[in-house]
Amino acid sequence: MPDKNRIRLWVNGKQVEAEHGVSVAALLMKEESLMTRRSVLGAARFAVCGMGICQECRVQINGHPHSLACQTMCEAGMVIQTDKKAAV
Repeated sequence: MPDKNRIRLWVNGKQVEAEHGVSVAALLMKEESLMTRRSVLGAARFAVCGMGICQECRVQINGHPHSLACQTMCEAGMVIQTDKKAAV
């Protein structure tokens, strides 16, 4: 029997599960994907303030760029893409 509190979505092409009601930023932390984008100088960035002010958590969600990961709740089937030039 499937857990009704768990949903499936995609992060950088990988299918993952999340608890219903968790933010995209929290999911990225759980998945150890601690980079959402790169600065204009190439530095890795991730959520700093957790409330949408710093805008360091911007990701692409369902094809929409510059979505705030800390302010967006995970939804079933959601497709999340962080900066493709991930930190190594």
